[in-house]
Amino acid sequence: MSILLWIILATLVNGLVAFVGIVSLWLKEKLFKKVLMILVAFSAGALLSGAFFHLIPEALEKIPVTNVFAYLMIGFILFFLIERFLHWHHCHRYGAKCKTHPVSYLILIGDGVHNFIDGIIIGVSFIVSIPFGIITTLLIIGHEIPQELGDFGVLVYGGFSKYKALVYNFISQLMAVLGGILGYLFSTRVEGVIPFILPFAAGGFIYIAASDLIPELHKEPKLNKSLISFGFFLVGIAFMFLLKFLFG
Repeated sequence: MSILLWIILATLVNGLVAFVGIVSLWLKEKLFKKVLMILVAFSAGALLSGAFFHLIPEALEKIPVTNVFAYLMIGFILFFLIERFLHWHHCHRYGAKCKTHPVSYLILIGDGVHNFIDGIIIGVSFIVSIPFGIITTLLIIGHEIPQELGDFGVLVYGGFSKYKALVYNFISQLMAVLGGILGYLFSTRVEGVIPFILPFAAGGFIYIAASDLIPELHKEPKLNKSLISFGFFLVGIAFMFLLKFLFG
């Protein structure tokens, strides 16, 4: 039961990330872009580092190498399909519509599916161990923050009131709670689920970092700003590696 409480708490904290979008209303466009790129760079490094230093090694301890990378590819492909057909591609523009967000409600539906999957990953990670669950939750929150900052602006621009955008975004984020509970119940009753979910999650994290976040960093034309972003990318990698060193 204590593990289930950890899962509920972690997914609720993840849900509160929805309210970070309000910060974008208080920042000037120039400062907003700087903050967003720092978060994107850090998140890209943390996701890659988390996949390679935490999720994949944990999976390799439980199942054969070939199976690990097969499940990793399944995760990568599934996240590609979700992005392609449900359009939850992260938005990192300020005050402008993203081409991958043709309808405001489509953003919420896609994010709801995305958050549900995140919740399952969090739930299964806590089954492995509480420290591992906390690390995985940090990874997920890390890539949610820049997404929510961008998507909040898109929802408001697309016709939502600020209050409605916040409430609907929060409801979408709470799908992680449902995913976490179901992930816990399923993994405690069906043998062999955990070794599958870990490399699956790694594939998803690698896809998000490589497809969504890193391309955003390449859009910066100025060398000095690109180097700053790269520095925070390395900080993200170092942060997750340090957690690996501390928690094993």
